[in-house]
Amino acid sequence: MKTLLFKQVDNSALIVFRIIFGLLITLEAWGAIATGWVKRVFVEPQFTFNFIGFDFLQVFVGPFMYGYYLLMGSLGLMVCLGYKYRWSMGGYTLLWTLSYLMQKSSYNNHYYLLILICIFMLLVPANAYASIDAKRNPSLRSNAMPNWVNVFIILQLFIVYTYAALAKIYPDWLQAKVPEILMAGKAHYYIVGDILQQKWTHYVIAYFGILFDLLVVPLLLYKPTRKYIFFFSVFFHLFNSIVFQIGIFPYLSLAFSLFFFPAEKVHRWFLKKKDFYQEKAIQVPNYAGAFQLFIVVWFICQIGLPLRHWFIPGDVLYTEEGHRMSWRMMLRTKSGHATYTVVDTKTGEKTIINKAKYLTPKQMRQATTKPDIIWQFAQRIARDYAQQGKEVQVFVRCGIRVNKGSYTPLINPEVDLAAADWNYFKHNTWILLPQNL
Repeated sequence: MKTLLFKQVDNSALIVFRIIFGLLITLEAWGAIATGWVKRVFVEPQFTFNFIGFDFLQVFVGPFMYGYYLLMGSLGLMVCLGYKYRWSMGGYTLLWTLSYLMQKSSYNNHYYLLILICIFMLLVPANAYASIDAKRNPSLRSNAMPNWVNVFIILQLFIVYTYAALAKIYPDWLQAKVPEILMAGKAHYYIVGDILQQKWTHYVIAYFGILFDLLVVPLLLYKPTRKYIFFFSVFFHLFNSIVFQIGIFPYLSLAFSLFFFPAEKVHRWFLKKKDFYQEKAIQVPNYAGAFQLFIVVWFICQIGLPLRHWFIPGDVLYTEEGHRMSWRMMLRTKSGHATYTVVDTKTGEKTIINKAKYLTPKQMRQATTKPDIIWQFAQRIARDYAQQGKEVQVFVRCGIRVNKGSYTPLINPEVDLAAADWNYFKHNTWILLPQNL
């Protein structure tokens, strides 16, 4: 194990990846401001639906977030240049993680993946070459890195893509129903709009999506197929970028390919002036034992988290319990309706809540389909009434449909959500399952 992890190899792939990664995370942060994403998600709402337990992050919500994202972009640029790398990478990791935990209305698996990659980049010696740090402090300069850098990133990507493929193996995806629904909103696209509405296109998207996710890492590792799957990856990720507009993820995915090509080629393509490392020495650090334990725990968590929904009753597509951090990407569409009724415990007076008084349009959609957000909104309503000196109960009558199926009740209308608890690791009984209906 130590030989595999701590053998020294050429670091060209890591150095080039740091430069690309720094540029991409800069664009992610500053682009969020330029496209109005920060305004819609953090400035316009009265509050955000943070991850449960992180309510204290509400202090950041508001116009302050413009400066927050400007700072993040500046830190990303510092990462790209390799300037004060540990501090800039650590700062970006912290700010991005807090931003992720601050809101769920725009949840995306890619945001979670970016946290993981930020942690990875914080651990690796990515500023050892072509960096301001190495220029100012020659003792940092190196043309080698431990092989665990390659092992870590390849294994992490294998987990992500494999779970993404397995999650697609269910009837609505296999029958191309989900791609058909997703493409319906793309009919206005120039040139390709009509093609995206064809049934054969939906089946191609459905089955190539599964095959690509399942095979891309093994085929990149296998020399005879590496360049072919790479060129297909370029098409695949550019298609996703244009059609789904999912930010930097397609380009980040292409950048990961650097770790699959031979170091000699990456060196020749990008860093000809750098001395190529070929000694293959083994340097086992003093902390090797602790680091190996960290690696084991990390990947146990990465393998275990996406499996947790199998231990919770109900269909995760419906209940959302175990959905997040599980690489369940673009698997379904949901719509619904929800009525929040407040009952004064002293007078018995009932009031129907006007959701628009509290929520933005996007938040309203979330507060009709996502059980945890429905629970949080009910809790928020109860707190607002408590500040007025009123003790209330909050009941929710909610129906949802998945992939344009039939509407089904989601929340038990007889349960006071203001008094209900939220269980992180098991089923919340006020979320209705088919057998409860």
